[in-house]
Amino acid sequence: SPPSKKSKRPRPKLPTKAPITLTPGAASRLKDLMSSQSDALGVRIGVKRRGCNGLSFTMNYVTPSTLPSSSLDEVVEEHGVKVYVDPGAIFNIVGTVMDWEETELSAEFTFNNPNAKGHCGCGESFSV
Repeated sequence: SPPSKKSKRPRPKLPTKAPITLTPGAASRLKDLMSSQSDALGVRIGVKRRGCNGLSFTMNYVTPSTLPSSSLDEVVEEHGVKVYVDPGAIFNIVGTVMDWEETELSAEFTFNNPNAKGHCGCGESFSV
């Protein structure tokens, strides 16, 4: 006789955490920047190999013409801003907190990345 087939129960879906978190300050600054781009849907964050420590974040506007219909980007929406995370960057970005910081000497987006094992002196690149 044939072996009995076990009925497969669907696995319960575990809640997923967004790969990146935006602070209210970062969201506010992104809204300001996107207001100058009439067709901006959000921003796409990725990672490129460059800098003195290996990897650096990239950020570009997402518009209807740059958003493919079959996009595999992870979309995070926080504080009224959409952030599209490049699928090739997910493993380097997971858990990152994006903030906007202003000091007497600079005004910049900062990325607090728990995956980073090292940073260069200027803070522009990181390694994992």
